[in-house]
Amino acid sequence: MNKNQTYRWHSDWLMVIIMAVSLSGCGSGLLRKSAVPENQHTQAQAAVSPGLRYVISSPEGVSAMMAELQENQQHIKSSDLTGTGNYLLISGGGDKGAFGAGLLSGWTVRGDRPEFNLVTGVSTGALIAPFAFLGSKYDNVLKYVYTQVTPQMIYKNRGLMAAVFEDSLGDSTPLYHLISEYINADFLKEVANEYQRGRWLLVATTNIDAGVPVVWNMGKIASIGTPDSLELFRRVLLASASVPGAFPPVMFDVILNGNTYHEMHVDGGVSMQAFMYPPAAANRMKEESIRRRKILQAYIIRNARLDNDWQEIERKTMSIVGRSISQLIQAQGIGDILRIYQTTQMDKVGFNLAFIGPDFKATHREEFDTEYMRALYQYAYDQAMKGYGWAHQPPGLVRTIDEDVRSQRR
Repeated sequence: MNKNQTYRWHSDWLMVIIMAVSLSGCGSGLLRKSAVPENQHTQAQAAVSPGLRYVISSPEGVSAMMAELQENQQHIKSSDLTGTGNYLLISGGGDKGAFGAGLLSGWTVRGDRPEFNLVTGVSTGALIAPFAFLGSKYDNVLKYVYTQVTPQMIYKNRGLMAAVFEDSLGDSTPLYHLISEYINADFLKEVANEYQRGRWLLVATTNIDAGVPVVWNMGKIASIGTPDSLELFRRVLLASASVPGAFPPVMFDVILNGNTYHEMHVDGGVSMQAFMYPPAAANRMKEESIRRRKILQAYIIRNARLDNDWQEIERKTMSIVGRSISQLIQAQGIGDILRIYQTTQMDKVGFNLAFIGPDFKATHREEFDTEYMRALYQYAYDQAMKGYGWAHQPPGLVRTIDEDVRSQRR
């Protein structure tokens, strides 16, 4: 494999940045409505309906999440809070989402995949999350998407001049059509029914105006049951997977003090690669005596390697920066895992981590490389069938990251 191919995707991001900065004075950019005024983003509400998302970095966001949880719990029977509660956290990773898809499908066939009370997703994990939330009957969808889809089914190239005159190098309309093929009114009814049972599906995007992560309550969106809510559900998934520079941002109409504004949202992975719930929410649950199961397990699927894959980097700007961006994303992912682990320990939740091991060696020629995705899907499927060896603490916590990664049972 050409050693520069691994970084082609990130190099395109860099080209966007270079051209945008150097030519920033050449035009006014694409038209948009005004952004929400500074320091008021926590008060803005989605135009479809209020209370559909949470700015989890703010006390207002955590309070809104807790209020919704208490409201939702009024419909839950005490008998539904017995047994083990299971959380599934699916990370970003682009076409490496094939790992999560294969792991879930193999887990189903093995016969011990649980029902998840909470499912969260970021980026490619957001695309997997709704199907994982509704259970194994949608494994065939995950298999198709992560073993048959081609780059042309995800985006259309706009060319490098789009860096000057457009908002991205690629057009993500094909991805929106793919999402819409499976996310329809009947699908939303299923999600809404599960939400009424007390199960939560959360997806993260990044409000790039405010520079904060936003967590969307997909079950509550589904419960509205209107064409507008279906469109919002689809667009949230699209936004969570909209890599900045590569795909266009997704614009959301929001209401503040009777006025309509535009929020610009991009890939949730810009803010975090995976998430469970904010630690502040765990503290509030205890303070407000919110009912929950006594035994809880969190399963984190990190659609990436945690160790460094060696490459000889050319002494060229694009290669160096491309490699550096890859390293930044990897380091961010490890930091997110450590944060989640800290929350599980504080909240007495079992910690279980899956990730792509160093033994996976398939060639990665381009983003959404079908052959690569098929190999990765099968790799994860086979491990799950044998009984995946979940890690019960983050790598690097006691030993070095390399020691933990290499000793993990495969």
